[in-house]
Amino acid sequence: MGKSEKGRGNWTEELVRFLCEQPGIGAVRLDPSAHRIAVATLGQVNLADLEQKLAATISAVEARFADQPARLAAAGFTLRKDGAAVVIGRNMGATAESLWLWREMEWPEIKAEPAPEDQEWRTLAVLAAICGGAGIAGLLADFLVPGQPWLARAFYLVGLVAGAWDAAIDSWENLKKREIDIHFLMLAVAAGAMVIGAWGEAVLLLFLFSASGAMEEYALDRTQREVSSLLKSAPKRATVLDAAGHEHEVAVEELQVGQRVRVRPGGAFPADGLVVHGKSASDEANLTGEATPVEKGVGDQVFSGTLNLWGAVDFEVIRLPGESTLQKIIRLIQTAQKLKAPSERFTDKFGTGYTYAVIGGSFAMFLLWWLGLGLPAFANTGETRSAFYRAMTLMVVASPCALVLSIPSAILAAIAWGAKHGVLFRGGAAIEKLADVNIVALDKTGTLTTGELVVTGYESFPPGRETEVMELAYALESKSEHPLARAIVRDAKARGVRLIELADFRNIVGQGVRGRHGDTQALLGRRELLEAGPLAGWAGQLPPAPADLAEVWVVGKDVLGRVLLRDQIRAESKGVLAKLKALGMRTVMLTGDRRQAAEAVARELGLDEVRAHLTPEQKVAAIQELRQSGGRVAMVGDGVNDAPSLAAADVSVAMGARGSDAALEQAEVILMHDRIENFLAAKRLSSRAQAVIRQNLTISLGVVIIMVIATAFGAVPLAVGVAAHEGSTLIVCLNSLRLLFGSNK
Repeated sequence: MGKSEKGRGNWTEELVRFLCEQPGIGAVRLDPSAHRIAVATLGQVNLADLEQKLAATISAVEARFADQPARLAAAGFTLRKDGAAVVIGRNMGATAESLWLWREMEWPEIKAEPAPEDQEWRTLAVLAAICGGAGIAGLLADFLVPGQPWLARAFYLVGLVAGAWDAAIDSWENLKKREIDIHFLMLAVAAGAMVIGAWGEAVLLLFLFSASGAMEEYALDRTQREVSSLLKSAPKRATVLDAAGHEHEVAVEELQVGQRVRVRPGGAFPADGLVVHGKSASDEANLTGEATPVEKGVGDQVFSGTLNLWGAVDFEVIRLPGESTLQKIIRLIQTAQKLKAPSERFTDKFGTGYTYAVIGGSFAMFLLWWLGLGLPAFANTGETRSAFYRAMTLMVVASPCALVLSIPSAILAAIAWGAKHGVLFRGGAAIEKLADVNIVALDKTGTLTTGELVVTGYESFPPGRETEVMELAYALESKSEHPLARAIVRDAKARGVRLIELADFRNIVGQGVRGRHGDTQALLGRRELLEAGPLAGWAGQLPPAPADLAEVWVVGKDVLGRVLLRDQIRAESKGVLAKLKALGMRTVMLTGDRRQAAEAVARELGLDEVRAHLTPEQKVAAIQELRQSGGRVAMVGDGVNDAPSLAAADVSVAMGARGSDAALEQAEVILMHDRIENFLAAKRLSSRAQAVIRQNLTISLGVVIIMVIATAFGAVPLAVGVAAHEGSTLIVCLNSLRLLFGSNK
């Protein structure tokens, strides 16, 4: 099966998995072109929960139909066409299918950033803050007014309600499904601590748990915000030309294939199309990462969301706005996210089993102490502790307070160190995953290079008049804001070139600029300026620019020359790549730039592999190929074109200063101030954090095991149990704080 077939087949495999997990669903009918979806149900189902799960599954659906009925039939499913729709369902026979009840559901659309009231993490953060504040108030009340225990308990009660609120809602939903998880255990441990008088312990446990939940929800909330910047930057209106050549504006959504659209200088192309009139240059850096503008003439293709730089251009729409390259990038981001397996929290991996074990073990020991050993059930008598007291003590010492804190405390310390040293981690998953990365994929423009063009030299034909070429180029570009002009002006000022005065300065649409120097015309622009003039025959013999350089030609009185420019390599890139290789990591360049330019940079920097002239889809395919080969991949980029591959990588890293909004929103790690060397610091920090997390887990689990055994075979006083529990928590916190000290450079 080829790569394209695999890409088209992903969504069918996801739907089969969805059907397997939903016994009440018989089939799903999709019509991507009409954005309609329906499910066939058997009996009553939770539609809200079902819609949420299905939305995540069909994010990978494209309008193309993957013809795989034989393979699916072997697995017990059918795949068929129903008009424009695709139906995938269980192979249940005609009788069962006649009982299906088709329910229309909302197609999941790409939406802008949710309103604050829709962001659950905000509510969780407020509840955690209330819990923590009330706990501190209760502790102070205990210390300052020990004679009024009701006051401290009133504060503790407020904290318990706030900290337990979300866990109680989740536990209630799970109980209705006859399931329990670690949320239930947190509530049970808190209730047990209250019964035996450890109210402060109960509040602390719920605060840590609720704060961790708020952080996780914040990370999940970013999935909708990632594409909002793209949606906001996409053109909203388009100037359409009718048959008579008259202009009228329409909403971009109303554009039709075959319509002629006009875009003036400085405007963005509202759809993909072919130029039918005019010449210009397009800034396509947001799609390809190429810093040099791309010249556009009749027959050349233009892309939605790219910027028209030089002159007015008429183009014919060849794709609807919803099918444009920009929208495809948006869908690639969502698809890559949904297809990438989410990292599971450590507590989730053992949560249900651990919950059953602690509750079941505590209840079993209660029965053993009461019925087996004859201890009083609930009443403490003298030196004899009741079976219930011992069971609650067992539940407290077995509570995973230090265990739950083991990972978040290390993660928070690592995030704090990174923020202070120019590395912004957006969540803890990146810190854990970055330690295991063994392949680093890097974009070229803006990542390994600065993304700013620099002049590499001036040439005159015949040689010897380079100074005059410099002066004319400086004079002609001194009034322009084009990226090429900025580079020429910056270089001229650095060289101390004198600024000569020009008269009659004008733009030459689609070609360059001109002015009058004395009684002679001076021109600056593309090679076509020469090929279309009286020098055409001779110009055809002029040497082409090196493949990794851009050129601008200058023509004056008895002067002919050109300016050569190159995207500047970051001074730190070579050293960073050498250190990465010393750490045993493989380095790969993924760029939309020309192969010759990419290979020239790769040779200078010593990269292991180069993949050039890649589209955003090909970058995603390259990341997936590297992952399938067994590698853990970190992708480092800065442009909109890098956003899909950032989403597809195990760890996404963006340059902070030049990075596009899409790349920054997608990235799990942001290197502030565009310092590529900070990637090394992030890698070393993640390795240290991983080691600390392992130490914390060993300490917390070790204390739990020892205290559980001691409590089971002897009457451990509550004070000792709390001391051991609090002691392990303190040790875990202090161990994590080590990440704030020492250098990771």
